[in-house]
Amino acid sequence: MTYSNLPYHRLENKADLDVLLEDIGEARVVMLGEASHGTSEYYAWRTAISKRLIEEKGFTFIAVEGDWPDCFQVNKFVRGLCKPGTKVSDVLKHFNRWPTWMWGNWEVAALVEWLKENNDRPNTNKVGFYGLDVYSLWDSLQRIMKYLEKKDGQAVKAAKEAFKCFEPYSNDPQEYARAVAYVSEDCEEEVLTMLQELGKKEREAPSNPEAEFDAEQNALVAVNAERYYKAMIMGGGSSWNVRDEHMMETLDRLLKFHGPDSKAIIWEHNTHVGDARFTDMARAGMVNIGQLAREQYGRENVYLAGFGSYEGSVIAGDSWGAPMKKMEVPPARQGSWEDWLHNLGGGSDKLLLSRELREIDEVRQQIAHRAIGVVYDPNREKYGNYVPTIIPERYDAFLYLDETEALRPFILKTKEKEPPELYPANE
Repeated sequence: MTYSNLPYHRLENKADLDVLLEDIGEARVVMLGEASHGTSEYYAWRTAISKRLIEEKGFTFIAVEGDWPDCFQVNKFVRGLCKPGTKVSDVLKHFNRWPTWMWGNWEVAALVEWLKENNDRPNTNKVGFYGLDVYSLWDSLQRIMKYLEKKDGQAVKAAKEAFKCFEPYSNDPQEYARAVAYVSEDCEEEVLTMLQELGKKEREAPSNPEAEFDAEQNALVAVNAERYYKAMIMGGGSSWNVRDEHMMETLDRLLKFHGPDSKAIIWEHNTHVGDARFTDMARAGMVNIGQLAREQYGRENVYLAGFGSYEGSVIAGDSWGAPMKKMEVPPARQGSWEDWLHNLGGGSDKLLLSRELREIDEVRQQIAHRAIGVVYDPNREKYGNYVPTIIPERYDAFLYLDETEALRPFILKTKEKEPPELYPANE
């Protein structure tokens, strides 16, 4: 088979994004993927797209595949709510859970600085920055306790009961998950009660809407994280679904919080952004936020953009919790989506629009599409790291970058207690 007739647009500079912005149209949610968590160009191009969406289409916030408490510190910084003299590097040091490089890097620092400058300008759209993920069980509980320090009543009592329930497990999610896997007693009732009481209290006496939303979201994280860790120990795809359903619930809450005219930019891995129904994830009963958003808001209101590259370098770890290192990304497997695009048009960077691909029979079948996770072994390229994908259905657009470089991480000290292995090998 030959794929030399695939239509594409050049992708050399920011002006080449005009066709993408036009294709996005009036979509309310734009999801920007990545084929790894450690590639500089993915962050740089997502930043360029995000800036234009904010400036030209009035997008309200960016939500990323990161922990809510840490990302909320970034939100406070870009909104000018941190103490005077706080630098972007001070804020990004909060991202000290492995893999620290995902958000603790210079590429993200450039985006955060721009967001703050944008928000500091008078008469401009004030843009927020939030985390969608579910891992921060203890951090979220601690944030709730701090928020409630000067309050009293049932919400405080419920929070203390929830915190007390988790104390025996020494801040170790895996220990908690193992402990409750084979017994009926767990902390689900305590965290649900805390969420209900906190929500009731804030609805009765609202004062600082963003702080109240933060406290309630931390309670929701605690509820869903508790479910996530239990599901993870039992195995299968259920824990993945708990996680992406939490991300979708968080996105929906953010859109409602910011009002009917709000618009969201999402930064996550392709395995979350690209509609799971058009990959082998569907056979395993797995869903993701890209699929859920299309189903909930309508396909015309959700725009999914995937990313990929042929070769280069990446930041990843040899195993879960291992030191990060710069690794070689070998040329893509022969016959893969990335291999086709490398051989198309002399190996140039390209932007492909799905509406222009859907009439071509060859790409309406499952094609191997590379996915690099935070744990990566370049020597396994022949055996893994590829997701069978119907490209023009999984995404609305695809940005192909022929050769890419590893991102530039901060050197951050990792927390001693880490969650267990949570990411699949290709995410």
